[in-house]
Amino acid sequence: MTEAYKILFVCLGNICRSPAAEGIFRVKAAVHGLSVDLDSAGTGAWHVGHPPDERMIEVAQARGYDLSALRARQVDIGDFYIYDHILAMDQSNFRDLKDLQPADGKATLSKMLDFGVGDDVPDPYYGAVDGFNHVIDLLEEASDGLLHHLRAPNA
Repeated sequence: MTEAYKILFVCLGNICRSPAAEGIFRVKAAVHGLSVDLDSAGTGAWHVGHPPDERMIEVAQARGYDLSALRARQVDIGDFYIYDHILAMDQSNFRDLKDLQPADGKATLSKMLDFGVGDDVPDPYYGAVDGFNHVIDLLEEASDGLLHHLRAPNA
């Protein structure tokens, strides 16, 4: 059996975008038989220990993704030594992670939508439910792109 890909999804508070990315990618990887070790984190510590936003849990559940067991945590420098890939949800998260990234860390740092369409996964926190659905759409497409990338030779 091949070793699992270790992937960390990162947004600002770890209650909307990154837990959704984790839940979506977990389901898609399982469907495609890809062995993964996944987690999500936030660049900020405001929600550490809290479950994802209720609206994201509901929207994700309606689309077949269970986020209810996930709990927020803050990213730390050690993550760069544990994970193969760290995926930021937007340019701001990417910059924060780039500042934290140690020179000898093994993780490849990318933005989630490097594997989808667009630049940033927008933060739906202050918006309406349709924003949460839009985030799920973007993350599903980017997850398909990430799966394709990981299954390609020399990923």
